[in-house]
Amino acid sequence: MPEVEATTSAAVNVRDALMSRHSCRSFTRRPVDGATLRELLDIARFAPSGGNLQPWMVHVLSGDSMLQFRAQLTPKLQADPLGGTAEYHVYPPQLKEPYRSRRQKSGEDMYAHIGVHREDSVARRRQFACNFDFFGAPAAMFFFVDRSMGSPQWSDLGMFIQSIMLLARERGLESCAQESWAIWHKEVREFLSIEPALMLFCGMAIGFGDYAAPINRLRTERATVDEFAVFHD
Repeated sequence: MPEVEATTSAAVNVRDALMSRHSCRSFTRRPVDGATLRELLDIARFAPSGGNLQPWMVHVLSGDSMLQFRAQLTPKLQADPLGGTAEYHVYPPQLKEPYRSRRQKSGEDMYAHIGVHREDSVARRRQFACNFDFFGAPAAMFFFVDRSMGSPQWSDLGMFIQSIMLLARERGLESCAQESWAIWHKEVREFLSIEPALMLFCGMAIGFGDYAAPINRLRTERATVDEFAVFHD
């Protein structure tokens, strides 16, 4: 394992990376260098995990592999745009408040940015299908976790994924974590020849953002600190 150098907080501006990260939903076709993708993973592997299990497996697509994957999935998307049954519940079946309202507002704000009305189900399905083109991104990652793992290890995986997204911002890249790939888990597994013991958690689109796209002006609202935190003096 390489030696890890100590650094001062002034050398790394985590705040800027965190505040500028957003779910990018339109990318340019500018390619991402393979060495950069490897570097993101090489640094993110130092993310914390309970017992140092490091319960993640990642498959990276770019270049020819991305072209092949898109070519294989496109006919299936055209036949069934909404895909199959998700391997897990992305959201609880009975989502309660305030989470239900937050999710609804996020969706409505997104469609408002691209001028799609609530009753336009065709346009909404078309936008949803953009998930499965990685919103035009030239590179992507698929994240898997061993089926024997539990919710604590899923939490570890989430910290690993966020580490990648923040590192991407440091390099001028945008990303979009996509749990929507859970409904195409069979097709992803088939393309990548994934062993049954591994479960697809999510995909992630990575690339250079298309900042002229209206959808990329969306910034979702956040609850205030006083809404979720209690300070005990």
